[in-house]
Amino acid sequence: MNAFSFLVSTVFDLYLMVVILRLWLQFARADFYNPFSQFIVKATHPIVGPLRRVIPSFGNFDSASFVLAITVVILKFVLLTLMAGAALDVPSILLISLVSVFKEAGVLLFWMLILRAILSWVSQGQNPIEMVMSQLTEPLLAPIRRMLPQMGGLDLSLLVMMVVLNFLNILLAQYVPYWASV
Repeated sequence: MNAFSFLVSTVFDLYLMVVILRLWLQFARADFYNPFSQFIVKATHPIVGPLRRVIPSFGNFDSASFVLAITVVILKFVLLTLMAGAALDVPSILLISLVSVFKEAGVLLFWMLILRAILSWVSQGQNPIEMVMSQLTEPLLAPIRRMLPQMGGLDLSLLVMMVVLNFLNILLAQYVPYWASV
């Protein structure tokens, strides 16, 4: 059963990342005409489109995409619980799902920062994925860059942000229920 649990978890986690990116793209007002952004929109629109008719957005916050993200995690944990033959504990699954969406967003940000750092070393020009990652992470990195002293062209804001994300992950694992287990 371990192989099937891995497969289910991976498929749901990958789709969750796509849904979080959709939410993040709209929140950051990133370029939706970018080919990578178009992939994200096409992968989520069959579900988000109908949800938007029922669930309104609040400013830049796409609440329909957020509800979809929570639903994806709930379905993942319900399916994994049923596969394990355990009893469903609905309040725990709801809390785990909410925690899991926020933690997955932080993990996604962490990996985007690492990819952005690697691409800055090897990239020969602007590619669509690099442009979207820049649009999504720059609002978080710009304030750090303003606080750091000039280092002769060396940008340490990525490193500082990764340290902050790891600090938050360790801190939240101590105080938020289920944070360390998802």
